Amino acid sequence: MPPTTLLDRLLDTGAALHVAADGQMSFGMARPSGLLPGSFNPLHGAHCELARVAGQILGQPVAFELSVVNVDKPPLAPAEVRRRLSQFAWRAPVWLTRACHFVDKAEHFPSATFVVGADTALRIVLPRYYHDDEARMGAALARIRDLDCRFLVACRADGSGQYLQRDDLPIPRLHRDLFQAIPSRDFRWDLSSTDLRSRGW
Repeated sequence: MPPTTLLDRLLDTGAALHVAADGQMSFGMARPSGLLPGSFNPLHGAHCELARVAGQILGQPVAFELSVVNVDKPPLAPAEVRRRLSQFAWRAPVWLTRACHFVDKAEHFPSATFVVGADTALRIVLPRYYHDDEARMGAALARIRDLDCRFLVACRADGSGQYLQRDDLPIPRLHRDLFQAIPSRDFRWDLSSTDLRSRGW
């Protein structure tokens, strides 16, 4: 089946599509144990370094995940998906999904550890990202636990330039064990895709 048809099938059905570093696409690949989600607009050195550090901590290679659907933005057009995929050519495998929420990612990747910046982890544990419904947030975290998924949290600057770490986050006590910190001495995320785009990257 041609890659464009596989991509169209992903966009239509929501299945998880594996794209190897050589560009080969498949729906039948074994799921990774470590996954670094992002928009990768653009893919940059901090993404690659975080995947490397997380892989050392987990003892397994970390793959990337690009969702073609975003909570706050329109879905990516096929041409834009292909442009972002091209950045991974001969560098790393990437999974394509339509999973914009982490509970949806967990359904696709049971037993996975999701590698995230502290700014992303903050959104996972704030009720306002669940329509201000703490019960809905608790149910999502409980489902992530049931699927044996975890989070590995890297130090990251927030919108005001302050650095956030796992211990700065208001994680509910019941689910605190789902979030493991990457020590800031091992990795601190200074690069921003937004800043890079503003410089014409």
